[in-house]
Amino acid sequence: MVETDLVIPRVYVEFQDPADETQVFKCDLTWLTSRYMCIFGQGCHGIYKDRPDDGCCTLGAHFSDKDDEKRVRSFVAQLSPETWQFHDVGTRKKNAWIEKDEDGDRKTAVHEGACIFLNRAGFEGGYGCALHGLALRKGMEPLETKPDVCWQLPIRRLFRDVELPDGTEYTEVTITEYDRRGWGPGGHDFDWYCSGSPDAHVAPDPLYITNRPELIELMGRAGYDELERLCEEHLASRSALALHPADPR
Repeated sequence: MVETDLVIPRVYVEFQDPADETQVFKCDLTWLTSRYMCIFGQGCHGIYKDRPDDGCCTLGAHFSDKDDEKRVRSFVAQLSPETWQFHDVGTRKKNAWIEKDEDGDRKTAVHEGACIFLNRAGFEGGYGCALHGLALRKGMEPLETKPDVCWQLPIRRLFRDVELPDGTEYTEVTITEYDRRGWGPGGHDFDWYCSGSPDAHVAPDPLYITNRPELIELMGRAGYDELERLCEEHLASRSALALHPADPR
């Protein structure tokens, strides 16, 4: 299970957010035009070799803020024993599906070795995230029902305040790859991680197309439209050096 190096040549493009003159997007074209796709249930090795069926759901998901938790809670209420394997455990008392980590941060609970919302293989209601399945049944995007960190993977959004020599300032919004480092120091302990693995770079279309809904949510429609144009120009003119090393050659 070979993975590419974490430090690779990357091509970035910067442009002003069409909807907000105080923001500048810095977008990783190498990643956004790669052929990465989530292969959960289709050859994913899992982040730990002793739990290959979990994908990256072993650790549970931290909430980004109170609004994230509130939104997820509204959809947890729509799950049933037929669609959520651990419904009885998660609802036996108020917020039983939430726990705190060692720092006191709130996250989805881990039950029997993985996220409480992960329906295990063989469950009649369907294998995989119960909240993801809910979205598909309702004709919604999974980003509407799942914790922020879950639907943002494998894309990472970073914010940085920039002050120029003339005293002007802007917010730099970086859109890039959510590689092992995005998980903190523990990410280096994973037995396997998908974003740098050729096994997961098998999509028929580039990531900026397959993850369009997520990118629109992260950037706004106007920002995404400009990104799409720049990605198309990049694909038309790029050299082999600009390819993600995990992409097929």
